[in-house]
Amino acid sequence: MDRFRIEGPCRMAGRVAASGAKNAALPALAATLLARESLTLRRVPRVRDVGTMRRLLEHLGVRGESSGDGFLFFPARSDAPSDGLYDLVKTMRASVLVLGPLTARRGRARVSLPGGCAIGVRPIDQHLAGLEALGAEVRLDHGYVETSAPGGLRGTRFRFAMPTVTGTENILMAAVLARGETCLENCAREPEIENLAELLVLMGARIEGAGTPTIHVQGVDALGGGEGTVIPDRIEGGTYLIGGLLTGGDVTLERARPGDLEPLADQLAAVGAVVETGADWIRVAHDGVLEGRDLETAPHPGFPTDLQAQYMTLMTQARGTSRVRESIFENRFQHAAELTRMGADVHVEGDLATVHGPTRLSGATVMATDLRASACLVLAGLVADGTTIVDRIYHLDRGYESIEEKLGALGCAVERIPGPPTP
Repeated sequence: MDRFRIEGPCRMAGRVAASGAKNAALPALAATLLARESLTLRRVPRVRDVGTMRRLLEHLGVRGESSGDGFLFFPARSDAPSDGLYDLVKTMRASVLVLGPLTARRGRARVSLPGGCAIGVRPIDQHLAGLEALGAEVRLDHGYVETSAPGGLRGTRFRFAMPTVTGTENILMAAVLARGETCLENCAREPEIENLAELLVLMGARIEGAGTPTIHVQGVDALGGGEGTVIPDRIEGGTYLIGGLLTGGDVTLERARPGDLEPLADQLAAVGAVVETGADWIRVAHDGVLEGRDLETAPHPGFPTDLQAQYMTLMTQARGTSRVRESIFENRFQHAAELTRMGADVHVEGDLATVHGPTRLSGATVMATDLRASACLVLAGLVADGTTIVDRIYHLDRGYESIEEKLGALGCAVERIPGPPTP
């Protein structure tokens, strides 16, 4: 099992290009199940979760091949299975995104309940309620979700009990082939949902309102192909911008969408950063003392939960007391204990973490517990004195493309090394 060895402290400085967004690529990949013609997806990141989704699609009959900076996908085989096996989906919650397309296109699906990072319960009840509202029969059987709609789905009005990103994406993909009109209310508003809707429209879907709380879909008989592009990864990009500020550096993120990063940019400016933006770039630089600032995560357009751990690392080097409240997932402070081992002064009570800073961090061996906690610990290693070993970086590989190379180009010493053999 690979690890990272990080020699700190360092100063991150230079330019780095954002990769395609993992959280936009995964629903786009699931949408290939709806296509009756070839579909090209550009700027698909080479990360572990994308590889997992591609293997799942191959099992479901969708063959893909590399094409420039993305992949060319061919229409699914008519004799392909409609079941997502446990071994293929146990490590990735986004595998549930095949449920809606399979039900809409083939009239049935059988998908194992998904796995992923241990950051909370993250139920899929809203996915199932939405499919039932569209006319599908849904049942749970021995760890699998089974859906049936032999007569096809029908348009409906459905209100999500709470905004859910993957739930909105799943039901949106099901609704595009449902008969009649569907109105989805209390939808999530993340940019990745807009990106998916743009792809579906390119394929022939009729969608209005993506990116707002209410989405209207007029069902069509079939979807074709085309060529879509995955948007830049705001979480990956935000991680590098936070790292630049944390290490007293100066980082410019290129191939970015500054509007998607506005919640982070506003927070970093309040902390004391110099923030500049252009049409497709954003620069964050250190400007003297960092001041602790409170933060609460929230659905878009609020501060993203996927940058909370990285922000907590930043607060260990800021002056004063900051309070970080996690409102999305109930178990997303596991990185706090590892930061404390490195010298951070962090206290967690329920959904609130209190950080006192600045504190001097020292290199240590730490363990990543989830994808974003991995990034948080890597950032801590960059500002810590001495050598930091980050175990279980397979979590990191799920969502960050070539992170050691990108950090190296920014002036940091990060090396991938093999871990001890598994007993």
